[in-house]
Order: sequence, then C-alpha cells, then structure tokens
Amino acid sequence: MLFNIEVNNKQIIAKKGETVLECLNRNGLNVPTLCHMNGFSPTGACRICVVEVDGKNNLIPSCSHPVEEWMKIKTHSPRVIKARQQIVELLLSNHPDECLYCERNGNCELQDLAIDLNVREKRFSGKKNMHKKDHASPSILRDPAKCILCGRCVRVCDETVSVSAIDFIRRGNRMVIGTAYNKGLNLSTCVDCGQCIMVCPTGALYEKTHIKKVMDALHQPSLQVNVHFSPSVSVSLAEEFGFRSGKDISGLLIAALRKIGFAKVFETAFAADAAIYETASQLSDSIKSGNKSTMFSSCCPGWIKFAEEFYPDMLAHISTVKSPQQIMGQIIKESYARQQKIHPENLFTVSIMPCTAKKFEAQREEMTLRGITHNDAVLTTRELASLIKLYGIDMQNIEPEQTDAPYNLRSSAARLYAVSGGVAEAVIRTLNFMITGNEMDNLKINELRSSASRREYFIKMGRYQLGFAVVSGLAEARKMINEIRNGRSDLQFIEVMACEGGCIYGGGQPIGLSEKDIKARAKAIYEMDDKETIRVSHKNPGLTELMNKLKKQEVDGSPVMNFRTSYSKRNILL
Repeated sequence: MLFNIEVNNKQIIAKKGETVLECLNRNGLNVPTLCHMNGFSPTGACRICVVEVDGKNNLIPSCSHPVEEWMKIKTHSPRVIKARQQIVELLLSNHPDECLYCERNGNCELQDLAIDLNVREKRFSGKKNMHKKDHASPSILRDPAKCILCGRCVRVCDETVSVSAIDFIRRGNRMVIGTAYNKGLNLSTCVDCGQCIMVCPTGALYEKTHIKKVMDALHQPSLQVNVHFSPSVSVSLAEEFGFRSGKDISGLLIAALRKIGFAKVFETAFAADAAIYETASQLSDSIKSGNKSTMFSSCCPGWIKFAEEFYPDMLAHISTVKSPQQIMGQIIKESYARQQKIHPENLFTVSIMPCTAKKFEAQREEMTLRGITHNDAVLTTRELASLIKLYGIDMQNIEPEQTDAPYNLRSSAARLYAVSGGVAEAVIRTLNFMITGNEMDNLKINELRSSASRREYFIKMGRYQLGFAVVSGLAEARKMINEIRNGRSDLQFIEVMACEGGCIYGGGQPIGLSEKDIKARAKAIYEMDDKETIRVSHKNPGLTELMNKLKKQEVDGSPVMNFRTSYSKRNILL
C-alpha cells in the first residue's frame, strides 16, 4: 500500500510496513545512523537517527519507527540537529583522544559524524575509558576503550557468523562489549573471520598487523622475501587508490610489490588451481568408489575453525585439501626452494589475503613442515594499501608488470575462488572432466552465481547424478549441516564461506564500501572468467608440469609435497 507523507515540507511516497528511515533513504534523503545495519532488525540504540514528527512530544528513532500516513517529518530541524550533536558530544566525552594514531583515522564513522554535525569544541568532559587492549587473538585486536556500544559487532557475530563470541557484559555505565568472563578473544568461540571489524564504526576492532614483521624481513640481507596475493585482492584494492570499484589492478599491484622490495611476486591463483585439482580428484575417487557421503570445501579457515569447535563430528566430511594460501606457501618453501637451491630457512613468504582468518590459519601447527611454516606473514588488503602508501608508490603512475615464473600461469577458474559459489563452480568443471573425459558444454553455471545465501545445482556426469550446494555465512552453514545430519544425501559437495558474498567481502577488505562496490568486484571476477583462454584448472600447463614432477619424485622415492592435511576437535575454553 502506497501513501504520501510530508518530509521537510515536501510530499514523498511511503510504503506501508517500512520504517521511517527506509522510506527516507528510498527517496534519496540521508539520515545519519550508528547502530543501524541494512538487513538486520532495528534496535534504535544510538538515537543518532532521530527525526521530529508533528504531534509527537519526543523525537523518534527513524530506524525503528514505522511510517504512518499522517506523518509530517522534519529530518534536520534545529531540535533534531541539537539532539544529534549532544549524542556525539557525549560519545566523545569519554572516547580516547587518539585520532592521529588510530587505525581508523580518516575512515571512522564517529569522526565523520562529528565533522558533519560541526562538533568543534568539547563541552562535556567525562572520565576516559581505560580498558586494556586484547592482543590474545592471532588475527584480531580489540580496543574496548574505543567502543561506543553500538552493538553492530555483537549482532553480526551472533546472527550472520553464528558463533556469539562477543556480547554485552556488565550493567549500566560499566557495560562493555567483551567475551565470556571478559577473557582473551583466543579463548572464545571466535573463528577470526573479521566481520566484526567490517561493521565496527570506530577503531575498537582491527586486524593484528604484520606490516612491521614484513618490513623487518625486507631489510634482512640473508632473507629472500617472496610474496603471493589472492585474486580477490586485485579487484578490491582499486578503491583504495582512486580507481573505480571492481577494477582489476593486478598488473599495477605486481609492479608496486616489486618496488617495495619483494624478490619474487606470485599469484595465489596458481595454488588455487592445485587446490581445485586436488579437491576434484578427492571427490572423484569418493564418487567412483560408491561413497554417498557429502564432502564440504576446506579453503575457508573461518569455516574450518567453526567446524572444529561446533561440529567435530562433521570433520570427516570436510575435504583434506589445504587452502590455496597454504599450498602456495608450501610450493615456495619446498619446490621453489629446491629448484633455486635455497634453504627454506632463508626464504620469507608473505601472503596477501582478503581475510583476517588467514592469519590464524598460517600459524596452525598443521601448516608447518619440519618446523618451517608455509607462510611467515599474512597481510590483509587494508594492510597492503597502508604498505604501498608507506613506501610512497603512486599507483596511478606506474606501469603494470607480470608475475614471476615458474608459477605465473593460472586458469580463470582459480580466480573464481574470490566469490561465493566460485569454488564449487571451479571444482565442477574439473570433476566433470575427470569423470567423463570431456569438457562441459557450458562452463558458466548461473545457478551458483546469485547473491542468495544458499544455492543448489544438480548435474548428470556420465552415469552419476550429482548435487552441489553453496552456503554463504556460517548461520546458513548450520542449517545445511543439520540437513546432512538428518539424512539428506543428494548433495555430493558443499562449498562453505564464513563471510557472506565470499572473499570479496572478507574481513580484511577495505571498510565502508557499499553493496554496489561488492557487486562490482564480483562482476569483475566473472568478466575475467569469460575472457580468459584457460578456464579450467586441469589445463593449466604450469600445474601439469608441477604435478608431473611430483609424480616423478614419488617414483624416485624422493620427498613429495603433500597438499593434504587433517583437522581435529577444538575445545572451546569459554
């Protein structure tokens, strides 16, 4: 039902059932918010979004109040602006005065609100928050002193990620957001996905940086420092340097990494081809042997940790293939080191990932060989942008370059890893070839390319009728696991991504981008797939050469790289 309401002395069209904020936004009228998140039920906690309504004694929160036919609304009346200013002033009264040193300086919603509302003097002086920083997690650093209790991190951790690692604790003016018993984040159910960072409006949550560690390594003459970057990074870094959203700047990124001082620059997509091939091979063997159990993907470290904590009985259903990050690090430390006659201890490997959970994955005990880790440091996309700016590199005025041999070839299927549904699509392409000996007539699988949190696809391969599913977000993964537990048996492979939308919206990506920007990244990945010559992993000549070498080493009795691993139950301490 449509009807008219009056906003700032103008008539606009409203829809029955929507909130005042939704109506205003749909009509191009912006009202500031702090606690509100699209897609989540409103809480009305921060009151920044208040508006004035004729006939109402008090200002109303536009995010939670339903629109009504009789309404006459003022969005920026003197009373409204004064109320918003006072709320911001009160928030700033006990907020740390560390803007110059804050991780979010220049990209802080509280800071932006103070500027927009012309808050230029301190009228209220409160006792500053004096909470200790939580350094316990290998991936995420918490600074409760900068928390404004908007609750966005709590809601995304509970409703989307479905682990409830943090919540409101204590009462009244002593209330804070923390873990159970306010202990370290490493003792909680946290899966290190970083989605709390993505929604935090201030610097209360951010990744544990490895920039100094990388810079120290770059200045050690005894070390050869190599780097590899995820396909999703090259389409998400663009926004940080003034390029259009979703533009692939991999060539410029490679040039920038060389200028920083990295000896060799590789793309993790080469290892993604290896992971696709290994996963398809494992799945093919299972199908041909008559095993009817479902296999889950293994490339997302947040999902793996989630399964270890909450569903240890499902670990036997998860593919044992390592993630592309770990495979690439292992290839560099073993195959490349052997080829170049360099001792692995003299190699320092840096991975650049869209994901904070990759920092956790890199330090897992299973990801070492004879005491040497596959990856020595992990930088997020945000850290990479900071490093490039630190070294004074003008991304707008450098010439693009190519990755280094021998791992400079990759298929477009490997780049699909960046988007939710891409892993399943890439695996299906190679699995079909392994089972039938033929390529698929149409490599593009539209059923797996929607933005829905769950997608399913069924296909006949030779004499087998196979089912595939994609789930995005761990809350959706819980539902799928329960279906499998309850006897569902028509799915042979399920791709799980902890972050909704996949790696293009990982916890290490640039903060504050719109849904339009996210869609632009996905579009760029799919356009690259359409244009590439090599679109299936099993036709990557570099991978074929590597696999042949491994087979030869196996025949000769030499040590062979193992791209498989294992997982075990992880006890939740709190």
